Amino acid sequence: MPDIDFDLAYRGTPPWDIGRPQPAIARLFEAGQVRGEVLDVGCGTGEHALLAAAHGLPSRGVDASRAAIERARAKAVERGLPARFEVADALDLGALGTQFDAVIDTGLFHVFEDAQREAYARSLGSVMRPGGRLWLLCFSDRVPPIESGPRRISEAELRASFAEGWHVERIDPAEFEVVNLPFDSFAAWLATIVKR
Repeated sequence: MPDIDFDLAYRGTPPWDIGRPQPAIARLFEAGQVRGEVLDVGCGTGEHALLAAAHGLPSRGVDASRAAIERARAKAVERGLPARFEVADALDLGALGTQFDAVIDTGLFHVFEDAQREAYARSLGSVMRPGGRLWLLCFSDRVPPIESGPRRISEAELRASFAEGWHVERIDPAEFEVVNLPFDSFAAWLATIVKR
């Protein structure tokens, strides 16, 4: 993972913290596609775990940033939603000691280096029930190169990272909304990946 101080980023409003769920993920909930127990991995300030809780689903959000988790917990109290939040390592999700039916990743996968991707896929697999679905929203290689920001991911990279123990059901073009930048969104992929 790149050397980013996420706690420092959360002293302000980082570009990925748009204050609401990503529209591509919100549409999944509106369509009733997300079911069962939900894990929001790399949850930031918790919008997707809170969305799951608002739909009556048991949900947990995890993030490496203590500052993000504190904000997420405050939002849960403010909104009266029972989502749980904790600091955790996305490369060691087995330490959570539980299984999930659905996992949401909005903007975490694309921060990992090549060597970490397989470890991340294994970590996700360790907490997902067979038949569980992972929805992964990441920056796309359709984004023109710029000097900074997350890596751009190709469809082939997504398929290769989830080749063992998974079925990549579909990869659709999507948008990843941002704030505090000269533009409002990046081209993204929304991958639907099923745990075998």
